[in-house]
Amino acid sequence: MSIPALYAPAIAAFVIRKWITREGFADAGLRLDLRKWRYYIVAWLLPLGVVGCIVVLAPLLGVGNADLSLARGIKYFSPAGAPSIASHLWLRIGTMPIVAIFGTPFLFGEEFGWRGYLQPRLFPDRPLLSAIVTGIIWAAWHLPVNLRGYSFPDHTLLGALLIFPISLIFLSIIFGWLVLRTGSIWSSSLAHSATNSLGPFILLLFGGAPSLIFISYAGLLGWIPLGALSAWIVFTGQLKPANEVVRTQPLAKATTTGGEIS
Repeated sequence: MSIPALYAPAIAAFVIRKWITREGFADAGLRLDLRKWRYYIVAWLLPLGVVGCIVVLAPLLGVGNADLSLARGIKYFSPAGAPSIASHLWLRIGTMPIVAIFGTPFLFGEEFGWRGYLQPRLFPDRPLLSAIVTGIIWAAWHLPVNLRGYSFPDHTLLGALLIFPISLIFLSIIFGWLVLRTGSIWSSSLAHSATNSLGPFILLLFGGAPSLIFISYAGLLGWIPLGALSAWIVFTGQLKPANEVVRTQPLAKATTTGGEIS
């Protein structure tokens, strides 16, 4: 996807905030609060955990075996250049987490629109529903490339219309949770960048596997760790805004002081 396309959601959110609703940017989460560093670590390393789960689950479920030498993947994707690629490939892969950090400003283009504006406003009193609908809209935004086989070339329609949207619903829950916990859109931007940087690595591990619909980061096996984390977030009430209790305090005070709020 091109860089201008990456910034389309941010441009739309900026135009709405600035000239249509004129609400400004006070709640846009533009500040980077490193006191919440633990959540940034989760955002940064989450894809490693997801890839690790897929590597373990794939052989157990009989849908493929990862080749840690990467020889099979290199031969599958670049048979002519395999010898020259193999010598430095693991070194390049080791730099992917660093690449994710530098790629964060580019993924801000999406996150400022999705998590910074759309998701908190769709259903402000029903954050799970808001995350689900945002995930569906986010997946629809990817339809032009996915219908051309970008994510699941072997199962284009099933991948574009069902598998990918469900994966993005899980990611909307997780990314939305990161923004709520940090108060910053930069946490989800980092998570999004890390996902885009590290997720494709799994294709090298499973090069020539029977079907990407199982072993892809956004595939069926990816649903297990992403779904488990999403379920924990939802069932422990982690999607509830941190200031929700604070907002109810004036009402309680009004009840005990005859309706006067100082």
